[in-house]
Amino acid sequence: MKEKISQLKADLFKAIAHPTRIRILELLKDGELCVCDIFEELNVEQANTSQHLAVLKKQDVLQSRKEGLRVIYSIKYPEIIDLLGIADKILLQQANETMKTFGEIARK
Repeated sequence: MKEKISQLKADLFKAIAHPTRIRILELLKDGELCVCDIFEELNVEQANTSQHLAVLKKQDVLQSRKEGLRVIYSIKYPEIIDLLGIADKILLQQANETMKTFGEIARK
């Protein structure tokens, strides 16, 4: 059972672990957007954007609804935004540690 849970977590992280998908999630953190708005904002072809959206939707990270001919996407679980925020904090801590190390080297 623990192995299955670990695999499910790995699948979730794998779905998120692409720069374009992270950018999509960051675009959607303030609310839902049409796929047309997402691909314009990303400056990526619509087919490529749609593939990334499909990966996130298959993993149940995103949800979508139709509005006429438009498909509107939103983040299904707000905790995903928390996860990205935690990643930002970790990266900032790592950058601070690196700068501190460079400062120590410069003083030598």
